Amino acid sequence: MAAEHVADRPPSSASSSTAEPNNHRAPAPSTPPSRYESQKRRDWNTFGQYLRNHRPPLALSRCSGAHVLEFLRYLDQFGKTKVHSQSCPFFGHPHPPAPCPCPLRQAWGSLDALIGRLRAAYEENGGKPEANPFGARAVRLYLREVRESQAKARGIAYEKKKRKRPPNMSSTVAPAETASTSVGVVAPGEFSLSEASSNSQQEFVN
Repeated sequence: MAAEHVADRPPSSASSSTAEPNNHRAPAPSTPPSRYESQKRRDWNTFGQYLRNHRPPLALSRCSGAHVLEFLRYLDQFGKTKVHSQSCPFFGHPHPPAPCPCPLRQAWGSLDALIGRLRAAYEENGGKPEANPFGARAVRLYLREVRESQAKARGIAYEKKKRKRPPNMSSTVAPAETASTSVGVVAPGEFSLSEASSNSQQEFVN
């Protein structure tokens, strides 16, 4: 009889807790965004604020390459790169021995990287690739002009990095063209769009 009572005894709370699976596991910590993704988000927010402060306000769907150029020229006021004019005695001198009154501009590498991030952000936020204003021909020509003019003014040769062709790629396929919207070239000590964002409350004239 004692054995029967032991068999009929309900399991203890300790044994039941070990039999049940643990369904209250702590959620895995989310991976923080990369530096590139964080910068891309800040750039996109700043450009959106620029459009809202535009006079008249400009919808993203109506934004064109001309508006992108306007935005890039606006950013020049936050530049930290000395670009010598042709009348400056230090024109073409990579290491000027003395200061000069030439203006500060955004370095080509910073603008090139910025356009690359904004071009990607535009499509990630629902924009159509064929309507992407950051990939407009006018923007590509502007970046090329900035690169060539700054190279002459600063006496610096910008060299494109050639992409290596994968070993298994067919010889009939042309290597990928190095786009002007490369995100890998940034001038040292150049601006952060947080500076532009803090000053974007001013009015912009179309």
